[in-house]
Amino acid sequence: MSGRRLDWLGLTPEPERELPAAVAALRASSHHPPEAPTAPAELAAAERRRVERLVLRGSRHSWLRYLAEVTELVTAVAAGAGQGPEPGDRSAALLAAEVVLDHHRMLIGLPGPGYGRTARDRAALESAVRTLRTTARTGESR
Repeated sequence: MSGRRLDWLGLTPEPERELPAAVAALRASSHHPPEAPTAPAELAAAERRRVERLVLRGSRHSWLRYLAEVTELVTAVAAGAGQGPEPGDRSAALLAAEVVLDHHRMLIGLPGPGYGRTARDRAALESAVRTLRTTARTGESR
């Protein structure tokens, strides 16, 4: 085994299991190029392959960069929640937000700068979760 630190891989299996389908749904509900796969199953499979590549060949840095991208997708949906028609898939955004937020909170137990580096994303995700839960409870969701 190389000298790479791999402790970030053992945090939790939920991101690997739950994020691909949720992120695919978020990407499908956002504006993506027409040449991208459009069927939900194709998007989910592509996202699963991306996560698999990150886990098998990526680094802590590339993994956190991916989770920051997921955070941007989530916060875009939360920003549009209750603001009009079709801001995105709110249930997928809530699931992704909760999974990434849990992951980021667990970083406190690992050495290195991961926990500090994700402070801004944790704050954004906490706000998004509050917004998405509120709009779901008040019936403003699709």
